[in-house]
Amino acid sequence: MTREITLAKAVNEAIAEEMRRDPTVFLMGEDVAEAGTPFKVLAGLVDEFGPDRVIDTPISEPGFVGMAVGAAMTGSRPIVDLMFGDFLYLVMDQLCNQAAKTHYMSGGKLKVPMVLRTNLGATRRSAAQHSQSLHALVAHIPGLKVAMPSSAYEAKGLLKTAIRDDNPVVIFEDKLMYQDKAAVPEEAYLIPFGEAAVLREGRDITLVATSSMVQVARQAAETLASEGISAEVIDPRTLVPFDEATIVESVKKTSRAIIIDEGHRNFGVTGEIASRISEKAFYHLDYPVQRMGAMDVPVPFSPALEDLTVPTPDAVAERARAAVRGELADAA
Repeated sequence: MTREITLAKAVNEAIAEEMRRDPTVFLMGEDVAEAGTPFKVLAGLVDEFGPDRVIDTPISEPGFVGMAVGAAMTGSRPIVDLMFGDFLYLVMDQLCNQAAKTHYMSGGKLKVPMVLRTNLGATRRSAAQHSQSLHALVAHIPGLKVAMPSSAYEAKGLLKTAIRDDNPVVIFEDKLMYQDKAAVPEEAYLIPFGEAAVLREGRDITLVATSSMVQVARQAAETLASEGISAEVIDPRTLVPFDEATIVESVKKTSRAIIIDEGHRNFGVTGEIASRISEKAFYHLDYPVQRMGAMDVPVPFSPALEDLTVPTPDAVAERARAAVRGELADAA
């Protein structure tokens, strides 16, 4: 049985189910208890599990992430709520120097089964310090796993898998998608890491998209279909581990690819995926791999300017048309 629920509800259910299943799981972060986070994603959890397992922290991100690393090393499975993904800069030492490296530096004797939940995404009018998409930063660090759900279904399944993983996992949710609904099974389920989802099959071009850009790609594919262009849409689901094989096989079939991601275009996710396609499917390509990401500028507060900084369905469709026709496209 399935029902339509929001992404926020899916996250809430995933955490509640795992906290009921495993008493070592607990939740901590700013305003996670009575407030249920500014996005109300965690509302009601403190009522069931109490303040000893749903812990409001001081406004000290390095402090409570460091506490979570220590708790994970000593038998607990903490879920850390980092209110905005932009605050990753504050916890890079705890996350990237401590959590990511402990297993390796201990010769495999220690593990850090910690989940850091945070978000990404522009066009919410939150300005330059609360609108960034910084997933490429942590995907670059060996020892961290990175998940990027694109709907309520993925959000629940990936989060439950993350909580059970013995490695530190960073999971990014798009803050504009919390009220988006999708079909989610009533029964418990997991989504394995490293298995991409082919959301739409096609023959002319492959659209590889992450997080909210999956919906952008699907809308573009609908437009293209009405014009006789068949686009395959793939959601990698996790950046680390990364399902390279599914994407490479798709591009071998379609001979063209566009990578769409809300992170900045320079030195980011689009470049990494495009490189892998070029290395593994070069002789199957009929057109250079295209990349579409956020403009390489701080996210503007002005709505008119902010809306220009991230890929749109129309822009993706236009880039796809150019690729199928073999025309040079503007890569800006």
